Amino acid sequence: MERDTENAEGLAAPAGRARVNDYDSFAEAYSAANESNLVNAHYERPAMLALAGDVAGRRILDAGCGAGTLSAALHDRGAVVTGIDASTGMLALARQRLSEDVPLHVVDLTDRLPFTAGAFDDVVASLVLHYLEDWGSVLAEVRRVLRSGGRLIASVDHPVVAYTIQEPRPDYFATSSYTVEWTIDGKSVPMRFWRRSLQAMIDACTTAGFHLSALSEPQPDPAARDLFPDGFHDLATKPCFLFLVLEAT
Repeated sequence: MERDTENAEGLAAPAGRARVNDYDSFAEAYSAANESNLVNAHYERPAMLALAGDVAGRRILDAGCGAGTLSAALHDRGAVVTGIDASTGMLALARQRLSEDVPLHVVDLTDRLPFTAGAFDDVVASLVLHYLEDWGSVLAEVRRVLRSGGRLIASVDHPVVAYTIQEPRPDYFATSSYTVEWTIDGKSVPMRFWRRSLQAMIDACTTAGFHLSALSEPQPDPAARDLFPDGFHDLATKPCFLFLVLEAT
């Protein structure tokens, strides 16, 4: 699948082939699942909110906001939220969810961000960075729009998990892509991700002007044990996502 000429941003594929990472094609089904499933609703999103802490009055950019679930939670906690995403379909759903005082913009993270330097206190990037081959320019832009001392709070595929997906296993220290097939609303959709070592992640963040202040491998919400008896044990005993809190120096 890595030989596919389709790129990770979902540009036009040859006739008869599904586009990679085409969130517009399954926005509603993905958003509906994200609302209440084990991994997003009872693990990843609570972990992001816990790391963010008290956000009342903080200016937060939700980079890759999708349908706005995390943005809504931050807004409800008193944050001044702005959302960006490359998918117009996901942003349409976010607009239905969020009040009019939450600005939303169609923005590709690989482009220059349409904000002034130091515009935000925090940037949250929920399961976004692992779609990107090059973290350097993206993190530099995130640093630019953060005030000094501001935070980047990010969740990514755990590097240990990423290197168990394809066999034979590639060089752990080499940044490489892989494609998996998700089944969404009964349809198979190709998704491409980029894996890199933990050292490569930290080096990219440091080079962009960040200091690592927290690294977390959290547990799912214990209340989900009864809701998801089949999946809870695996999620509680095996790595899934890695969470980083980075301070802009």
